[in-house]
Amino acid sequence: MILEKLGYYWLAFFGIILIRYFLIAGGVYWFFYSDMGKPYIKKNLRSLPPKWKSMRHDIKLAILSAVFFSFCAALILSGYDSGLTRLYSSFTQYGLWYIGFSFVAILILQDGYFYIIHRTFHNPLLFKWLHHGHHRSLEPTPWTSFAFDLPEAIFQGFFFIGIVFLIPLHFITLIALLMTMTIWAVVTHLGIDPFPRSLMRDWLSKWLIGPTHHSIHHRKYRVHYGLYFTFWDKLLGTHDPSYEQEFLD
Repeated sequence: MILEKLGYYWLAFFGIILIRYFLIAGGVYWFFYSDMGKPYIKKNLRSLPPKWKSMRHDIKLAILSAVFFSFCAALILSGYDSGLTRLYSSFTQYGLWYIGFSFVAILILQDGYFYIIHRTFHNPLLFKWLHHGHHRSLEPTPWTSFAFDLPEAIFQGFFFIGIVFLIPLHFITLIALLMTMTIWAVVTHLGIDPFPRSLMRDWLSKWLIGPTHHSIHHRKYRVHYGLYFTFWDKLLGTHDPSYEQEFLD
């Protein structure tokens, strides 16, 4: 019975995750890489047009990653059904303030976790086995946003499994975190920058990672390991000064 429920959840979430990926990544790619999106492109970050072979590779990796992510989601929901997780649904259980607080706290915690594993994946001894697939597209497109090698997908998925079993989270918070991660990943892998220079000069662009910041990582590999915020790169010496000098001036 438990295995049947787990299998049902896995199948349902596999469909949801694939639909989410193709709708968001595919929709954003279709918009910005067609004539419709050209007026909104402030800076082209690519030196070459996207190649279908590279995008097809990214899509295959994303589908394989979805297999494991679906298992993680099924495991979390099965754990909730059994009363094993810290997920809750009542807005009054911890108060409305906690929903907002936990959302920001998990973003910061996830960013630190991602920085550590991402920088580790770029170790020359590990890169080929853990992260090379994501970088086969030397210049990313929105399709690259969830193109993970299986070991990387496992590390990514385990973060949320650990969180829901350790920290109280409202279902709304968990959904908001997953959607934020999805949209942020697509935006940072755009391959173009739709944001005006005036916005890039304000404090938000200095502390939040956008497409220009992450495109430097795909070019140079040894810098810019963060997910949402730039402060870990600045604090630990992996922030590329050309981001300010070349792109923000």
